[in-house]
Amino acid sequence: MLRAALISLSENRALRAMAERSAAGQRMSRRFVAGNTIEDAVRATSDMNRAGMSVSLDNLGENVTNGEEARHSARQYHQMLDQIAAQRLEANISLKLTHMGLDVDENLARELVSGLVARAASATPRNFVRVDMEGSPYTQRTLDFVHWLHRQPGHAGAVGTVIQSYLYRSEQDVQDLLAAGIRIRLCKGAYKEPPEIAFQKKADVDANYVKLMKVLLKSGIYHGIATHDENMIRQTVAFAEQEAIARDSFEFQMLYGIRRDLQRMLVEKGWRMRVYIPFGTEWYPYFMRRLAERPANLFFLMRNIFRG
Repeated sequence: MLRAALISLSENRALRAMAERSAAGQRMSRRFVAGNTIEDAVRATSDMNRAGMSVSLDNLGENVTNGEEARHSARQYHQMLDQIAAQRLEANISLKLTHMGLDVDENLARELVSGLVARAASATPRNFVRVDMEGSPYTQRTLDFVHWLHRQPGHAGAVGTVIQSYLYRSEQDVQDLLAAGIRIRLCKGAYKEPPEIAFQKKADVDANYVKLMKVLLKSGIYHGIATHDENMIRQTVAFAEQEAIARDSFEFQMLYGIRRDLQRMLVEKGWRMRVYIPFGTEWYPYFMRRLAERPANLFFLMRNIFRG
């Protein structure tokens, strides 16, 4: 019930507008969002790199309403790629297709995202673009888009996407992506989806996650195992050790500000860790989905909301 309520609130436009303008809202968001600017994100990235962790940078935003907003978003990502190269940061970028204008003009979105993948592929060292997964209305469109991107000359290996283990279709989607050699970030999923298309019980989502994790680790392609669930982490570590899978052949991924103890522990034990760092003024939907994913995040904020 709490998760459903928080996801519903994440879609409330009036509450979003109020929260993103308020000082209290911005203060609360700093637990999970690095700040409003590229400079804020770069500082957070440098901190993570010094702690032995790589980063995926995300300029928060989705569902732009016109082409200029989409072009502005793309320009910010080009600036991020420039900063990563100039400062030799261990980082790549993550983006949402609706932030690149998918719902406005798909040809424009193809132009903008293809340009970013080309920029990443030509960087020294070569960089990478992760196309994030959104709600189920976008699943097939996102996968088709990523397959198209990956087929463009010079793009192979420089673009990947996300698979959500709560969807029934994910096993087949994984097989299709692996057949094309496309890198995957595996997560459980952060949207409310109906029982016709998604597992509703945590145990079923977890079981599918473990099943897909094992396929990814055995594939020979570099993937991201994105979870804060200690049980999922234990099962991933146990499987990698059992199958003698090299520690540099995949990475764990976690979100900025969540389970920092686990992040440090995995790094200390020699596992690769990438932290997903979001930034920007359009933080509210992301913030509310993080609270919905893990009630402990909400309780943490309630305990600390009045601290300076």
